[in-house]
Amino acid sequence: MRRSQNADTVVRGIRGATTVERDDAESIVEATRELLLAIVARNGIIPEDIASALFTVTRDLTAEFPAAAARSLGWTRVPLLNFTEIDVPGRLGMCVRVLIHVNTARSQAEMVHVYLREAVSLRPDLGVTSPQ
Repeated sequence: MRRSQNADTVVRGIRGATTVERDDAESIVEATRELLLAIVARNGIIPEDIASALFTVTRDLTAEFPAAAARSLGWTRVPLLNFTEIDVPGRLGMCVRVLIHVNTARSQAEMVHVYLREAVSLRPDLGVTSPQ
């Protein structure tokens, strides 16, 4: 399905985060896939709508790039980048974060940010909880 772009379309950001139990490729990809699928479902987006996605991981995750999960979902033409978060003492570890830029006619207030697993604690102000 291809959505048409028009003058009312703008780029909006959707944030999300999750945590990983182990620093291995399978755990990182599994948790990131779960997060991306939740963001896509809650926001009704398709890969054609995605302008880019930026992923960060805490320094304790080195076994795989989280962007590998996006590629496994078919995001083959979406520009993706991976970064390491700054290492702030006492902050949530084993964490994958994402900022997805989407082309949409919806307002920023309509974007649904998704925080799963232990990452729910990162943005309690949004009232976003893990789906169960």
